[in-house]
Amino acid sequence: MIDPATALRLDGKAVLVTGGTRGIGRAIVEAAAAAGADICVVARKPAELEETQAAVEAIGARALTVAGSVGDPEIAETAVRSMVAALGRCDVIVNNAAINPVFGPLMDADLGAVAKVLDANVVAPLRFARAGWKHYMQANGGVVLNVVSIGGFRPGPFIGAYNVSKAALIHLTRQLAQELAPGVRVNAIAPALVKTDMARALWEPNEEAMARTHALGRLGVPDDIASGALFLMSDASSWLTGEMLVVDGGAGVSLR
Repeated sequence: MIDPATALRLDGKAVLVTGGTRGIGRAIVEAAAAAGADICVVARKPAELEETQAAVEAIGARALTVAGSVGDPEIAETAVRSMVAALGRCDVIVNNAAINPVFGPLMDADLGAVAKVLDANVVAPLRFARAGWKHYMQANGGVVLNVVSIGGFRPGPFIGAYNVSKAALIHLTRQLAQELAPGVRVNAIAPALVKTDMARALWEPNEEAMARTHALGRLGVPDDIASGALFLMSDASSWLTGEMLVVDGGAGVSLR
């Protein structure tokens, strides 16, 4: 039986988060560290990695940083190998890093840029899952958590390439849940519009009007997603795999 007092704890575990220096990824890093996990952060900018490491260590967790882009085919192997060597384990992989350089109709989009979106947002999570499986999870079990988007459930204007990539990541989540069971659970969390720098162009021009489209009357903040992510990383969700947790402030059921 799971103890409700400790169900959301991650003591003794090690969590890898891609894109973990800002926004949703940073909130997940801090939530996991506060829950007792050691942390490995993968991101591109050394200064941001240094600052994130200091913040994690201030919480009381061990922290490892790996500088690199998820678009680099070698970074997943490098990160997971480094994590296992330094922290002794790789219990959770959070595929949070994503790119969205294509803004506008797909009919006008540069296909090279679309291919980059699909590589970073779909193929890279697969590379990290494979590296985690190969170097730790196949023998020891674990959790893979993919950060998707409600845009992956339905079409929308302007960010078609991003939405298509998230739809593919949703299906990849289900596929890996089937393939890696029973030892590894694979789930996804699907935010609506969250106030991050990456999404600033979508929410900043008219935040009040955007908030009114959500039943709870406000846009999301990174901590809203981190709390759901903590549930999916922890033993509280031990009988859950292949599922999508939608965290949208009631955007799908808005009464306003």
